[in-house]
Amino acid sequence: MTDLPKATRVAAKGQWQGAAEQVALDYEGRFLRRKRLVTASGAGFLVDLPEVTNLTGGEAFVLEDGCFVEVRPALEPVLVITGDLPRLAWHIGNRHTPCQIEKDRLVIRADHVLEGMLRGLGARVSASVEPFQPEGGAYGMGRTMGHDHGHGHSHGPGQFHVHA
Repeated sequence: MTDLPKATRVAAKGQWQGAAEQVALDYEGRFLRRKRLVTASGAGFLVDLPEVTNLTGGEAFVLEDGCFVEVRPALEPVLVITGDLPRLAWHIGNRHTPCQIEKDRLVIRADHVLEGMLRGLGARVSASVEPFQPEGGAYGMGRTMGHDHGHGHSHGPGQFHVHA
């Protein structure tokens, strides 16, 4: 496998042109700081960014030689949900599950437990394979990162959640 030069920064969508290489990353893979990736043509390269970065697709890694590697959202298994969308979105959000919100459907990553819950709530759920682009976090971070209650509480046994 041929290695490309290291990528140390990202050019925003619309702020670059001329990518010769592409890399398809799933939702989790588009949240990174330092990782070795492989392009669609099989060339490897190291991403070494100054901080953790959330990519949505359309950006490009800028290689040390000035070339670009375009970021594309990869196809991944998802569940497409229709029905009483406000009610179903509330239940999905109550479980801190990333959710792609569209006019006539919700999309979440494939999860058999959530699928059963949603069907039990009357949702129509179908499996699909497509790019997953969930709604960003409420605090401008681009990702839902757990929640914070202001810390006037403690967690008892079996109560755990991530604090951003």
